[in-house]
Amino acid sequence: MAVERLGPMAALIALLLLGLPACAAQDDDWPRYRTRYIDGGRVLDTGNRDVSHSEGQGWGMLLAEANGDRQTFDRLWNWTRQHLLRPDIALFSWRYDPSSSPPVQDTNNATDGDLLIAWALLRAAQRWDSDDYRAASAKIRQAIAARLVREYAGLAVLLPGLDGFEQNDQLILNPSYLVMPAIRAFAEVEPQAAWRRLLDDGQTLLERARFGHYRLPPDWLALRADGTLQPAAAWPARFGFDAVRVPLYLAWDGSPPGSASLRPFADFWACCEQPHAWVDLRSGELSPYPASTGVRAIAVLIGEGSALIAFPEKAENEDYYSMSLLLLARLAQRERTP
Repeated sequence: MAVERLGPMAALIALLLLGLPACAAQDDDWPRYRTRYIDGGRVLDTGNRDVSHSEGQGWGMLLAEANGDRQTFDRLWNWTRQHLLRPDIALFSWRYDPSSSPPVQDTNNATDGDLLIAWALLRAAQRWDSDDYRAASAKIRQAIAARLVREYAGLAVLLPGLDGFEQNDQLILNPSYLVMPAIRAFAEVEPQAAWRRLLDDGQTLLERARFGHYRLPPDWLALRADGTLQPAAAWPARFGFDAVRVPLYLAWDGSPPGSASLRPFADFWACCEQPHAWVDLRSGELSPYPASTGVRAIAVLIGEGSALIAFPEKAENEDYYSMSLLLLARLAQRERTP
């Protein structure tokens, strides 16, 4: 197949799938993302009626810091603490819907968003030598450690939120909320805290939480008191839109291509002519549509080739989630430990 005969997006996908080097990162990639997906200090989920999430705010802050864009970082942080910060604890409500009154209908947090925001603030404190960022990050970390880290079934685990995930004889967990490079960064600045245990036990949990033909983690996981694991009953038993972030964070944390931790993901995405968006871990059913460009970028990140991850020319056709995953995969590609 001649790549040059394809359209721009198809050519990009072909390059990613074939493992051929795409064009190197360009200086204008962050401004393009910022213009398309950030409105003032709010990151817009363009695939979901332009709502905002604490996760998206954390990702936006990470990308702004990584690009040395302090003005945008401050806009994002100021909006986040003004609109999402809970009054009772240094955690953030998970969802903001501008079409609702009030825009925050559910004050429960999403722990991955809290981790991402705290990590972005820690990185910003180190980049710009800011005591204000440093103190804010520490306060969020203290709240996470005190309220969301649990000892259960012999493991230190991370609750996905304050409310609704502790049930009679089990905890409901989300493997993709284990933002491993963030937890490692916290362990480095607070070695006396619980972060090292959470990091080690999180890796153990991810090794054990593998199901189906491809041995992949589910989006939502049930950990029983006796230590047994299974896909959580209230959600489809899929490796899908949440769990695709697990290999992103593992690779960013230093797991090398071809490692035992990443091989199942690479094998799944290489199984078919086009990578699939999800697989049912019980039936083996595959999604009837392909994985997004962002997920394909993660597949390149964990692959054993040396392909660069390029920003697509037709970015206006891509939603916030796909492009966020793509830019995060590119950042992980630059930063991950060799």
